[in-house]
Amino acid sequence: QVQLVESGGGLVQPGGSLRLSCAASGSIFSFYTMTWYRQALGNQRDLVATITSGGITDYADSVKGRFTISRDENTVYLQMNSLNSEDTAVYYCYARNRLTRETYWGQGTQVTVSS
Repeated sequence: QVQLVESGGGLVQPGGSLRLSCAASGSIFSFYTMTWYRQALGNQRDLVATITSGGITDYADSVKGRFTISRDENTVYLQMNSLNSEDTAVYYCYARNRLTRETYWGQGTQVTVSS
């Protein structure tokens, strides 16, 4: 059983930056692929960025070049730069065990980009 807790969200002006963190209750180093999703009001939940246990990353086209995902033993991060209003959403951390196919969701953290 893995519990995920996101933090770092808040209000930021356009062009600004935020760094989100997702802390796991136990080690996620082995076998877990970690992903950030986001869901804007009235929209579906969309993939933002993913990172494998080996450190291989992938990004949605809308954030490529602006966002960076990284991880250590029990935490995954999302560095968000050059934020704009389209980035306003609830951001969710997601973990998937490649061996057991167990999955876990965090509770989400609100990011609001506004003047």
